[in-house]
Amino acid sequence: MSIAERLQGKGPRRSGGKQVRLRLVWIDFWSALKLSAIVGVIAGIVLIVVSFVLWTLLNLLGLFGRIDDTLSDILGDSFTVMSFLSLPQVLLFSVIVALLNFVVITVLGAVFATLYNLSVRFTGGLLVGFSNQ
Repeated sequence: MSIAERLQGKGPRRSGGKQVRLRLVWIDFWSALKLSAIVGVIAGIVLIVVSFVLWTLLNLLGLFGRIDDTLSDILGDSFTVMSFLSLPQVLLFSVIVALLNFVVITVLGAVFATLYNLSVRFTGGLLVGFSNQ
């Protein structure tokens, strides 16, 4: 309820459900590690799919050919962008970045869980409210 609603005496009507306030004082290390690993895998899959779709879209629009024409006008060479940005090379780079992201996300999830568990000693934990409606 906002301050304006409190001043007006209006607010959400309570349905009579029981409200519980709990304190989060510990996060299991292995649970955080598994959850962050799953998030890393999903982020990697999304990265690979987005890279494929974006490359395909740019190729269908003819952007790579236009860049080749512009660079050949400027440089006078037979330089092609597709020699550096072919689909297998782009997907290989995306897979490498996805693997690195997986490792980083998994490690960060474990580190944040450990840091939270250590900080609970000083802060007392996170107060969370639940309602049974």
